[in-house]
Amino acid sequence: MGHRLSKIVTKTGDAGTTGLGDGSRVSKDSTRIAAIGEVDELNSALGVLLAGKLPAPIRDCLTSVQHDLFDLGGELSIPGYAAVTDAHVARLEADVERFNAGLAPLKEFVLPGGCSAAAYAHVGRTVCRRAERALVRLAAEAPVSDPARHYLNRLSDLLFVLARRLNHDAGRSDVLWQKERATRGA
Repeated sequence: MGHRLSKIVTKTGDAGTTGLGDGSRVSKDSTRIAAIGEVDELNSALGVLLAGKLPAPIRDCLTSVQHDLFDLGGELSIPGYAAVTDAHVARLEADVERFNAGLAPLKEFVLPGGCSAAAYAHVGRTVCRRAERALVRLAAEAPVSDPARHYLNRLSDLLFVLARRLNHDAGRSDVLWQKERATRGA
């Protein structure tokens, strides 16, 4: 890679455009740049989760996901390029099964919360869903690979399961939605 990023202030985006990996320039408010930004934000949200204390298997899993998300950003920045494959999706599916093993079956919806790590995993899950919606919007106007979309869909599932696993491992129960709770105030 050499010294590719030795000059940070380039002023090339001052007119409201940014460069893609193929050398073309697009508006900073384009659907493609929005999708890239959502994936970047998701990666940052996972960085916040990783900044805390996590069990090694979860840390290793999320570190791999961060690399995958960086690859996905590269895929989105080079129209026609594919970096995320069905193998990435299959790995996430296996991780969902692995971390879900031993968790109690759900009978109610889960509210975001519990221990702080679980709450951060839920934030990551919601940011992931937004990134997925951005990819769907982009796919309406430009080709987006099926594995890329599938990856984000599975990743939100994984983050939900990781939130439950983190609560479980911390000795906390899931925060369950109470459909029949009493209404307060009159």
